[in-house]
Amino acid sequence: MKKIVFGIIIMLAVVHQDYWWWDSIDPLALGFIPIGLAYHAGVSIAAALLWAMAIKYCWPQYLEEETESGGAP
Repeated sequence: MKKIVFGIIIMLAVVHQDYWWWDSIDPLALGFIPIGLAYHAGVSIAAALLWAMAIKYCWPQYLEEETESGGAP
């Protein structure tokens, strides 16, 4: 699962660099948000979900075990 999460991180870093809507106001998403801003809002939501996945699947379990047992890391 770590490899999948790391792959998605790289993919998200690549798609974050949008040059196609850089100078464009039209079309408007939802009738009032410039398309580039809506795109970046979607990327931000995807990044938040990705980091939640990274914490759930990639966080080292031994750190939690040491913290719960009261030992020093």
